[in-house]
Amino acid sequence: MTTTTLPLGELHASLADPLLDAMTFLNEVTERYPDALSFAPGRPHEGFFEPEDVHTYLAIYLAHLAERGLSGSAVRTALFQYGPTKGIIADLVARTLANDEGLHVAPESLVLTVGAQEGMLLVLRALCATPDDVLLVSSPCYVGVTGAARLLDLTTVPVPEGPDGGPDPQAVREAARAVRASGRRPRALYAVPDFANPSGTSMPVAARAGLLETAAEEGLLVIEDNPYGFFTREPGAPGERPTLKALDRRRQVIYLGSFAKTCFPGARLGYVVADQRVLAPDGRTTLLADELAKLKSMTTVNTPALSQAVIGGMLLHHDCRLREANAPARTHYAANLAALLRELERHFPPAERARLGVSWNEPEGGFFAVLQVPFTADEAAMERCAREHGVLWTPMAPFYPAGGGERRLRLSISALSERQTAEGVARLADFIRAATAAAS
Repeated sequence: MTTTTLPLGELHASLADPLLDAMTFLNEVTERYPDALSFAPGRPHEGFFEPEDVHTYLAIYLAHLAERGLSGSAVRTALFQYGPTKGIIADLVARTLANDEGLHVAPESLVLTVGAQEGMLLVLRALCATPDDVLLVSSPCYVGVTGAARLLDLTTVPVPEGPDGGPDPQAVREAARAVRASGRRPRALYAVPDFANPSGTSMPVAARAGLLETAAEEGLLVIEDNPYGFFTREPGAPGERPTLKALDRRRQVIYLGSFAKTCFPGARLGYVVADQRVLAPDGRTTLLADELAKLKSMTTVNTPALSQAVIGGMLLHHDCRLREANAPARTHYAANLAALLRELERHFPPAERARLGVSWNEPEGGFFAVLQVPFTADEAAMERCAREHGVLWTPMAPFYPAGGGERRLRLSISALSERQTAEGVARLADFIRAATAAAS
């Protein structure tokens, strides 16, 4: 009996893209070296999660439904059956955005999604109508959005980050005009203004306002992704930067949010704020959120009610104020980032940094920092580092859509303790010296 063999060349071209292989390799190498200290994953610290909390939050949400007057059978249906495509906790999410971000949006402008990744796919599919529509992205850029664009056969054009982080407004203007001059339409700009993955940088307020002005002048929508906005280096510091959406006066920003970093990664719950009006040929108007829901109904149908119920209970428990609830996590991540920067300084004093050609940035918060090294920091080097020195990190090259970053690596501080961070930097320093000597 013969079995069917499918030539890779007859499948979608994205399956042969090294970008998709990069994240798979990272997961596999982590499993192969389970004892290595890992600066690779961008996942939250597991010490903030307790299994019994799931039951507590679920009970809180079910009680909330009963208090609203739902009968026992209606509560059962809400929890166990397919629900509204746009979700069942939009009102709670809207209250939380108002409390935490000063962002006042109508619940009907929200779509609850299966992680922020689904939100990206829905937004890109809705906005980009023809092969001539182009998405501008920061460089370096989160591989999730460039990967999503690749799956949808959308063209991306990289825009360099500015000196303080985020897409440089002048570079955005130049990129948009170059795209337009080529006969295509610059449709939208993807940006992570707060503690971006992978660079860790954040945009100053003036740069945010300038970016919105530039986008408006060039007819660009802005897709803002904000998974790390709570995690400053100074826990509780006043005057956190407003989101682009909070500064938005033209409804030009589509906002992607996630509860993965702040609440419960395994719930896989994200959301899109899409309050733009859509005008139909017959004169009817709808919200972009309603149009996204049409696409969602043909992909995941709806977002699991159980995940929404647990997150909804968590929001209720904290009076829809996650910024306050995340204070312990903020303290943890701030301490880890400070430890990382302190240990890098200790192991690479200025004279040795200059001699080796090693440098790093100093983010104001978040999960990530970037280290410049004098050798090619690729997958082979990462695996050698794991095997011989017991420490993992992430190569930066896959984050550069047009190439670059070959001698940079990303360090994530989120999953380790301060002690592990210190030990990990010591091991990494040994590897860097060995790799530098081998390359010279």
